[in-house]
Amino acid sequence: MSTPDLTAPLAAELGLPASAVSRTIALLDGGDTIPFLARYRKEQTGGLDEVQLRALQEALGRRRKLEERRADVHASLTEQGVLTPELAAKLAAADRLATVEDLYLPFRPKRRTRASIARERGLAPLAALFARPPREAPQEAAKRFVDPAKEVPTVEDALAGARDILAEEVSEDPEVRGRARNVSLREAVLTAKKAPKAEDPQGKYTQYYDYKEPAARITPHRILACDRGEAESVLRVGVALPEPRILAFMREKLAVNAPGWREEGEAALADGLKRLLGPAIERDVRGALTEKAQVHAIGIFAANLKALLLQPPLTGKVVMGVDPGFRTGCKVVVVDATGRPLGQGTVIYPHEPQKQWEQAKKTLRELVERHQVNVVAIGNGTASRETETLVAEAIKGTGAAYTIVSEAGASVYSASEVAREEFPDLDATQRGNVSIARRLQDPLAELVKIDPQAIGVGLYQHDLDQKALAGTLAGVVEDAVNHVGVDLNTASASLLGHVAGLNQKVAKAIVTHRQENGPFKKRDELKKVKGLGDRTFVQAAGFLRIRGGADPLDATAIHPESYAATRKLLAKLGVNPADPGLGAAIKAKRPTLDVPALAAELGLGVPTLTDILADLEKPGRDPREALPTPHLRMDVLKLEDLKPGMRLTGTVRNVVDFGAFVDVGVKNDGLVHVSELSDRFVRNPLEVVNVGDVIEVEVMDIDRQRGRVSLSRKRALQGEKAPSA
Repeated sequence: MSTPDLTAPLAAELGLPASAVSRTIALLDGGDTIPFLARYRKEQTGGLDEVQLRALQEALGRRRKLEERRADVHASLTEQGVLTPELAAKLAAADRLATVEDLYLPFRPKRRTRASIARERGLAPLAALFARPPREAPQEAAKRFVDPAKEVPTVEDALAGARDILAEEVSEDPEVRGRARNVSLREAVLTAKKAPKAEDPQGKYTQYYDYKEPAARITPHRILACDRGEAESVLRVGVALPEPRILAFMREKLAVNAPGWREEGEAALADGLKRLLGPAIERDVRGALTEKAQVHAIGIFAANLKALLLQPPLTGKVVMGVDPGFRTGCKVVVVDATGRPLGQGTVIYPHEPQKQWEQAKKTLRELVERHQVNVVAIGNGTASRETETLVAEAIKGTGAAYTIVSEAGASVYSASEVAREEFPDLDATQRGNVSIARRLQDPLAELVKIDPQAIGVGLYQHDLDQKALAGTLAGVVEDAVNHVGVDLNTASASLLGHVAGLNQKVAKAIVTHRQENGPFKKRDELKKVKGLGDRTFVQAAGFLRIRGGADPLDATAIHPESYAATRKLLAKLGVNPADPGLGAAIKAKRPTLDVPALAAELGLGVPTLTDILADLEKPGRDPREALPTPHLRMDVLKLEDLKPGMRLTGTVRNVVDFGAFVDVGVKNDGLVHVSELSDRFVRNPLEVVNVGDVIEVEVMDIDRQRGRVSLSRKRALQGEKAPSA
């Protein structure tokens, strides 16, 4: 089979111009990275952004897998000598992998089945009579096939074998399977019941003990909950199929109206539905629901991770990291404004069983005053809120503030090779503590050192397809790093490894070159790094910044391939790129520019020139600067302090299908249900909030026994500005 051009189907599937799809496929096949295409090849891609480019890349991969499977099936059918012109046409028209598999199923080599055994016993001709029943009764016709030597001792045995053949043929018919699958996805009902003798001590699955919901309407998080409950042997999950509809499709395939033959045919269809087609369609429905839920959950995880990575850095601050604990104590370390640990750190024991509260408080205060600590970052793990009270007391009157920081993945980092190389003289617990402190100073630079799957900003993340999750999250990290840009002279190898075109080996070579030869003065010096060739330089250079180097343009996102045109532009505008007032000068002149005409004169595309002008307006700007800084506190809030109607300021810690969890300063994060996120209807919580957002909420209800707080953003939006909690 010849390889088809995938441009048209992909353009139709994604709603993109065919010309842009065709050019982008060629660029991807040529090895260009998504960030590079999104930023520096807008003319060729039609201005597709990272999300559209990744969607195209994924769809292209799926289509190519489909074509590869189609070719394999075509070859197998040809080899078997069963590829008729009609079957070949259906195979060529199949636009889904499931359809290709349905067409192949009747011819797929398989283990012996009841139908194949019946064929071995010579009963296929009897089954064929059902298509055109003779005048005689089926029992009379079956007498001719009775043969004890072939293990068909009676008329009923012969008819049973014929029914087995019919049941399999109808159940494996591609049209019947396709129609049954489609109607089931629309009309089937997912059911769940508590498994006999199952234990569910925390009552996690109580709502699913006697549960049913149409498959077409069930929300992704409920699908994943049922899947997990089944995996933990707490639930028995099934699918109630629209059996009358499916039987109707089967009858159309095996239309038997002759008396006697009709009853035998109905028995064959009922058996085929119960034993063969029904279980297969149930597996298909469960698989489709799970796949849909997992894709959705991975998307939520990706959106949360992106928001977390792009939180604004708290630059120029001395930070104390506190990793809370009870029996083993609280690990404490101070890092300077550049993230360098000031000493080996210490351990305090304010909680059970030592209860050295006053001594611990004195130690913290001495460290805050000695190092002039600006902010204390408290990990949100065990003993977090108890330690928060300690910190609030210790820093009172010092001018320092504190905040709670997610410590997800800190233990993973502390035991990693990256951490050991970075801090060979610190023990593992203090390495993790340094990570907690640095996450406040620059979340992106620190979190890239951790497997994104360990950062814990999703729902049911351990139940998801780990390969698909890892691939998606790697793309999120890559997009975030390249969106912000990387300082070539200060970035770690972990951070550099996510720059477009680079890998960890080349990233380490860059760091080694920097250590041996001093800071890079120009982007062009990258070409001297071992293993970094011209193609890699083209992909990576625009995302690497050199501040205070020999060429001011190296501090911007302008690609070196556009330097000549940029200098020509600056000369035309009478502006010096080294002038501290460059941004203001460009901003003042921009309204007078005829960008299309200027682009033609400079030999640039309009999108590229537009980006260059934007970079010159704000040279070296970190795009995270426009976002609100972390919410800092100076005093502690307890659950007992909360009252319905109280308005608070909090930080969004996680966003899920049913709402957002918000840290308002008490032991457990409060939940803002999706219905309380806005004064308008919200289908997806990510429409209105993201991880890291600082929002105002109103307390609706407090369940003091279970430590749960219900919050409303909608009510806070309708009221006055909330005081900080």
